[in-house]
Formats: sequence, C-alpha cells, structure tokens
Amino acid sequence: MDKAQQDALKKAAGIEAARLIENGMIAGLGTGSTVKFLVDELGRRVKEEGLEFTGVTTSRRTQEQAESYGIKIVDVDDVDHIDITIDGADEVDSNFNGIKGGGAALLWEKIVATNSNKIVWIVDESKVVNTIGAFPLPVEVIPFGAGHVIKKFESRGYKPTLRLDASGKEVRTDESNFVVDLHLDLIEHPQALADDLITTVGVVEHGLFLNMVDTVIVGNPDGPRVMTNSNK
Repeated sequence: MDKAQQDALKKAAGIEAARLIENGMIAGLGTGSTVKFLVDELGRRVKEEGLEFTGVTTSRRTQEQAESYGIKIVDVDDVDHIDITIDGADEVDSNFNGIKGGGAALLWEKIVATNSNKIVWIVDESKVVNTIGAFPLPVEVIPFGAGHVIKKFESRGYKPTLRLDASGKEVRTDESNFVVDLHLDLIEHPQALADDLITTVGVVEHGLFLNMVDTVIVGNPDGPRVMTNSNK
C-alpha cells in the first residue's frame, strides 16, 4: 500500500468518526496522522454545519490545529468528564489490545483516555494485526537516569532504542521526557509486560493500551469497517 492509498483510508476513517461528535459534547482529540484528518473534518463541520463542542487534546500540535478551525479547546482538568475520545493507534489486535505512542504523545493520550466515557480509535487496515508487537513499543521515561533504564530494558531482552529526531537529538514529549522504543516483535503476555514496565523506576508511562478501546473504525478500500469490543 502506497502513502496516497493509506492516507485515503485514514481520511475515510477520520470522516466516519467525526460523525460521532454531537453538539454540546466534550470530546477528546488524539494525536497523529489519522487524527489530523478527523480534526480537518470537525473543522469543516464547525464552519459549514455550526457544530459546537468542547475539545480536550492529547498534544499541543492537535490543539493548534483544532484552534485554527475555531474549535474551543480546554485543559483536561477544566472538565469533569469527557464524553468520547477519538484517537489513532499504531497497532490493534483482535483482543482490542493496542500500541500507541508513535507520535510521542502516549502519556497525555492515556490520561485523556482513562477519563473518557467512550474511547474510539481510527486506523487504516494495516494497523490491525493478530498479535501486537511488530510496531516498536514506546515507553516514556524521565531524562534523569534514562541510561540506566535503557540498560535494565536491555538486560530483560526488550531491545530498547532511545528515540532520536532527524538531527540526532533526543525526541521530547510535551512533558519534556524521552521516548524509548522496545523492539519486541511479538507481545504474547501484554499485561505482564505492562506491569513490569510501569513498576520500573524512571518510567512515566508505556504505550500498551489494553482492552481500553470501545470501538475501532478501520479504513478499508470498500469503506470504513467498525470493530466493537464486546468486553467493554
């Protein structure tokens, strides 16, 4: 699948998901290339349909995009609930376990998600897998002592790499933390891994989102396909 085809599927999923936002809602807006299409469509609805809703974003770049369309954005602590959060995912399997954080926004994404009444992911078909793990698992760590955290991960066979930008500098999250990517290939026991990671001193959050999502909208060539999590 080339980039143009993939973008078309992402756009279709984003447009489909935008229909879920109704007047008066408080909506979490995620981060990433697929969410960008979602926000574009919400911006169109605001302008052409008079849609009025309040957004809570999972990154500063999504906030800037949304505000450019006149969408009202507030801090997560300024609302008592979030009706629905729509976000992307780097991988999702048939058990509705997912990997997120390819855009280095995993901490804010998880905070918004855990305070949402409903979670929806929008992905293209390439993101749906049998078992997660092929996509490197992001882990957000504080800079102080990050080298020691990486050594611990190496000793556990997690094959960590510190994420760098195109200029060779450490990628920083919106909280100015580092991102360490774990090259695991296959994650057969995601909950055990999640427990191990979150109890490692220096780790702020990991990109395992396990059985959290309610609905996944998948961009397919024949039209968006909806996966519903019956365990939620």
